[in-house]
Amino acid sequence: MRDILFELCRRYADAHVDRSGVAVTPVPGLTIIRALHHGELQAAINRPLIAMLLQGRKRVTTGSESFEYGPGEAMVIAADVPTISQITQASLRHPYYSLVLELDTAILRELQDVVPADQGKTSSISIEPMSVEVTDAAYRLARLFEQPEAMAILGDGLRRELHYWLLCSVHGRAIRALGAMDSHSERISRAVAILRKDFMHPISVEALAGVAGMSVSVFHQHFRAITTISPLQFQKQLRLIHARRLMLADGTGISQAAYTVGYASVSQFTREYARMFGTPPGRDKRMTTRTQYSESE
Repeated sequence: MRDILFELCRRYADAHVDRSGVAVTPVPGLTIIRALHHGELQAAINRPLIAMLLQGRKRVTTGSESFEYGPGEAMVIAADVPTISQITQASLRHPYYSLVLELDTAILRELQDVVPADQGKTSSISIEPMSVEVTDAAYRLARLFEQPEAMAILGDGLRRELHYWLLCSVHGRAIRALGAMDSHSERISRAVAILRKDFMHPISVEALAGVAGMSVSVFHQHFRAITTISPLQFQKQLRLIHARRLMLADGTGISQAAYTVGYASVSQFTREYARMFGTPPGRDKRMTTRTQYSESE
């Protein structure tokens, strides 16, 4: 079953992938990632998701924990946590392919009372073999990628089924917290949504705590427990990640990128960029340009 799922996803990705290596599918929140080369370190603050690895290998680090996974394994990120990732195995002959589904909290909330709670793992990131049920539901969704009429009728039900099997899996307890009404995870997610939307602008911690319905001290405690970093660090990383995308993908200049994401000082931006990505923005741009040029030859 996994081999057939891989073949369906490979064909679709090869036909629809964009310059960044992403193939958007007709299913909301479901994408296929393709990479032709093992890559550099990539920083991100991921939304809660499951990444089903079909070919290649990847290493993901968050805080002091590091995970590596390969074909037939799935990584679940059950919170908005910062990660540093690297595709460690990919080539022109054997590209990296991963089927990635952003978890839908509305669906999880609907299924809360249907799936019994268990005592499974509670870590924000975990890697386990893909279950037969999850693989089968993903395969039946992938079969509809090129069948719009069938997708319109069956797609929502299969997407819901995929969430159901994830809740039933070893990842279920951590995922369940995402859909629990008025849980700490749900309250923090309200503040995270504000940060993701308005990260370029000044945001007070008091305002974020109010959105979460918590005192400032309690908000700080639960925000760090769930995301592993403070609200201000979260905002800073969103700014730097977006600035890097502007410079490397869109060709925006360093000063313009810094001001666009909310920095008043280019020197401060340069210091914090180098601290996060391991190299100053100017050098990062030159290295990326050389890499892209050599790959196009």
